[in-house]
Amino acid sequence: MTPARATDSFLDMMSAERGASDNTLSAYRRDLTDWQSTLKSSGQNLMTAGTGHLEGVLAKWAQNGLAPSTSARKLSSAKQFYLFLQLEGLRSDNPAHNLRGPKLGRPLPKVLSQDDVDRLFKVAEEDGSQRGVRMLCMLEILYAAGLRVSELVSLKLTTVKRRDGCLLIKGKGGRERIVPLTEAAKKAIKSWLKIREKTLPDNPASRELSQPFLFPSRSKSGHVTRERFAQLLKVLAGAAGLDSTKISPHVLRHAFATHLLANGADIRSVQKLLGHADISTTQIYTHVLDERMKALVFDMHPLAKKD
Repeated sequence: MTPARATDSFLDMMSAERGASDNTLSAYRRDLTDWQSTLKSSGQNLMTAGTGHLEGVLAKWAQNGLAPSTSARKLSSAKQFYLFLQLEGLRSDNPAHNLRGPKLGRPLPKVLSQDDVDRLFKVAEEDGSQRGVRMLCMLEILYAAGLRVSELVSLKLTTVKRRDGCLLIKGKGGRERIVPLTEAAKKAIKSWLKIREKTLPDNPASRELSQPFLFPSRSKSGHVTRERFAQLLKVLAGAAGLDSTKISPHVLRHAFATHLLANGADIRSVQKLLGHADISTTQIYTHVLDERMKALVFDMHPLAKKD
């Protein structure tokens, strides 16, 4: 089997059996394409490479200045790929199994202060145009629910019409979670729904494609794209006097988590709201806890008192 066909088979499996999103599949394809391209320069390919060849690729990437985090991600993709080949009987071994990626420091997430978030919302509230009403609605939902940007832009219209005032979100790996909305978010949604129909595309085909989405657009997906929302967010940040280079949809997700924890929320609840499969992913946000909350965990917990 050729490397290209093996890659296609692997991605088909990830989609069908693991429910990988289009973005995840694209990332896997890019990583495997990079492996194939670099291996080719040494006369190898994904199907013939051994552990030594893979180590050589990692070393070459390091010499070329590839970020350790990027190299580690590419290695993770290779391990998944070779495990698939092994299970399918296409290879008798997994040459990436015992490979170790570069050591990674875990950077703290960029976080907006509550004052910064207030400034962002204040500017958004001043724009009464259709685009402004939509932007405020997207901001309110993002900050109220801590959604990933892909989850936000692809929200279905039916999702926000639940009687319990919550959102049913289908996140990574097809995992579902229910997230409550603030009163401000509900109000913003109500205002947006009053004018949403006016923003639907005129073209019949595009209109039909975008009709199910809360934030319709003329894009190929039928809804506002992640890139477009990020672009509009940076414009809004600039208008609010914030450093637009430090603002992104994911930074607002970070703000959601850190502000909850700083105001007394427990980490397990934040984990569920964010849709993290592993609590270790959520624990990075605990750097925002003040000394009182740290004392509560480390001093007051019965097990913490043991020598």
